[in-house]
Amino acid sequence: MLKIEKLNQYYSQSHTLWDFDLELETGKCNCLMGRNGVGKTTLLNCVVGLQPIRSGSISYQDMDITKVNAEKRASLGIGYVPQGRQIFPLLTVKENLQIGLSARADKSNKIPGFIFELFPVLADMLERRGGDLSGGQQQQLAIGRALGVDPKLLILDEPTEGIQPNIVQEIGGIIKQLSSDVGMTVLLVEQKLPIVRRIADNFAILDRGRKAAAGPIDALNDDLIREYLTV
Repeated sequence: MLKIEKLNQYYSQSHTLWDFDLELETGKCNCLMGRNGVGKTTLLNCVVGLQPIRSGSISYQDMDITKVNAEKRASLGIGYVPQGRQIFPLLTVKENLQIGLSARADKSNKIPGFIFELFPVLADMLERRGGDLSGGQQQQLAIGRALGVDPKLLILDEPTEGIQPNIVQEIGGIIKQLSSDVGMTVLLVEQKLPIVRRIADNFAILDRGRKAAAGPIDALNDDLIREYLTV
């Protein structure tokens, strides 16, 4: 589904990602982990086309997208939920969802009904402004907006950050449902180990811009957690 090879990225003269390799299996939930500041968000931004890379390649469904712009990547079926949600607070829930439709390959302007099946609260708040929603509701809106693209690959950056526990469990269950039941490939950054163990099939750990470990989620042992994840 997605293959990253020998990816290097810089901020000015600072080398932030070093020869990073990652391959995602279709229909699996893959978790990218690591302490703060190791390059996780930078990597996601490179994958969706928001930041350039110095060298290496990114392929998606056997297509080289290394030089493809972010808008085109979205139309190819890559949905992105950024850290901090980044909804439009002055637009209504409906308008926020409609913005996600603009990148659809089929050019449909109809909000897919399954978004409201996943997040019924959004159907009840279509005319409310995004900024009036709670943090958990805004996160649901951000995920719904990304699903409007009709993604084959859904990328989420810390989707449970700053959200009340009951909504964390709900969002975790929906992510698992999208991968295991719908067959969507998921790449997410997540720090909460119980959620990771519950929903992820595979993991990769970033440490100072390099891949330190990767494998099936059962291989995420206490030694790796102590060395690379414990604060």
